[in-house]
Amino acid sequence: MRVTKDFRDFIARGNVVDLAVGVIIGGAFGKIVTSLVNDIIMPPIGLLLSGVDFADLKIVIRAADTAHKVAPVAIGYGAFINTVIQFLIVAAVIFAMVRALSALRRQEAEAPPAAPPALTPSEALLTEIRDLLAKTTAGAPS
Repeated sequence: MRVTKDFRDFIARGNVVDLAVGVIIGGAFGKIVTSLVNDIIMPPIGLLLSGVDFADLKIVIRAADTAHKVAPVAIGYGAFINTVIQFLIVAAVIFAMVRALSALRRQEAEAPPAAPPALTPSEALLTEIRDLLAKTTAGAPS
């Protein structure tokens, strides 16, 4: 029974929930970056390179044998190029986010501290009474 309570406490912690949200958002962001690279960035680059589609670039080690139903063996370096470009985009976005957050934190640290709120009339009166009592008891013999 102790194990289930510990597990429930572990799952209920904010860090675990934050991590789960981060993983889910990261997965969705990964799909967006994949689409950005494959559908928007790579086609114009392929057009500039005489219509080459990076995803189709490969080195065939052994050709397919349709008679024996053997698939080709190939090194797909084009897919690797796409993956590297995706990584660079994700790294650039994360770098920009971290840099923006650092600048925001730096601004908050440089901001002057807020002045304490003004005392309400009742608080001012109580403070005055406290100070008067402190003076009277300080001057009284012990």
